[in-house]
Amino acid sequence: MGLKIHRPRRGSLAFYPRKRASEIVAKFRTWVDPQLGKPILLGFAAYKAGMAHVVMIDDRPTSPFYGKEIVRAVTILDAPPLRIIGFRFYTFDPYKVAELSIGEVWNIPEDITKYVLRKVTLPEKLDSQKMWEKVKDKIDIVTEVRAICCTQPWKSGIGKKTPEIFEIPIGGVDDIKQIIDYAWSILGKEINVWDVFKAGQYVDVTAVTKGKGFQGVIKRFGVCERPRWHKHRKGSRKGGSVGPQAPGPMFTIPRAGQLGFQKRTEFNKRILKIGSDGKEVTPASGFKHYGIILGPYIILDGSVPGPVKRLVMMRFPVRPRPPTWPTTEPQIVWISTQPLPSSA
Repeated sequence: MGLKIHRPRRGSLAFYPRKRASEIVAKFRTWVDPQLGKPILLGFAAYKAGMAHVVMIDDRPTSPFYGKEIVRAVTILDAPPLRIIGFRFYTFDPYKVAELSIGEVWNIPEDITKYVLRKVTLPEKLDSQKMWEKVKDKIDIVTEVRAICCTQPWKSGIGKKTPEIFEIPIGGVDDIKQIIDYAWSILGKEINVWDVFKAGQYVDVTAVTKGKGFQGVIKRFGVCERPRWHKHRKGSRKGGSVGPQAPGPMFTIPRAGQLGFQKRTEFNKRILKIGSDGKEVTPASGFKHYGIILGPYIILDGSVPGPVKRLVMMRFPVRPRPPTWPTTEPQIVWISTQPLPSSA
């Protein structure tokens, strides 16, 4: 009797159903409040410009290369400032066991009104004070305040004008009145990435992956191709049995279908550097399929989901990191998008 070979199934069932994302802007369902003692946005968004590699000094105390130069693959994000165009109040709805919106305040600056109206439909006249008068009596039942953020792609190298609009909660303190005062102070203003995150800390990232369309089981799940023999008319790049006839086919069997363009989240990605001048990391010819980073940028350790130009959302990490992981800004010796330093 021959040896039976066992191996894990290919394709995690944690991602079923594998269907296309409902929208191209991925959103977090859970946010983490770091309780920093001051009000702060709990996340940020940036555009994926491309990948590179850096030579840096290893600052992991448990690493055998501690204090030596190592090479790490990195992702470079174009992070133009977010414009805060409003904020919304939420309270807990016990009947739906969810957050319920009870009011909002808008203040869209004139210089971006024409871009914002491409995404949302608003009343002709937006009076922030009148909108505030309608909801200020409900402050006692407010449990969460979220900022309505608008990206500014015209300040990036992505080459488009229509912004993305989404909500990011405001946290940092437990006092809801202090959070509301902070929301008023940033209404209509810009928030930069260094106002939220610092170099060296860890973040969770989410984005919609690169779409690959309808694919077969070999590319979708890595199923081995069947031998091409005289019954090849049944197909060599197909799956075998799909389970019993009754009570029905098993959904655990690999089947053809949509591959990619699905929301995926990666945890504990370290921010290696945050800069204000994109020329420091932009290649002489620009990033392939992207262009030039004009302003602030982020260098993340490792890869992130999605193709170039995809919007990447970041938040404070929901999973605790090991205590031996460093949290200070590392020393970057060289980045591959720049010329090699002279030997002299």
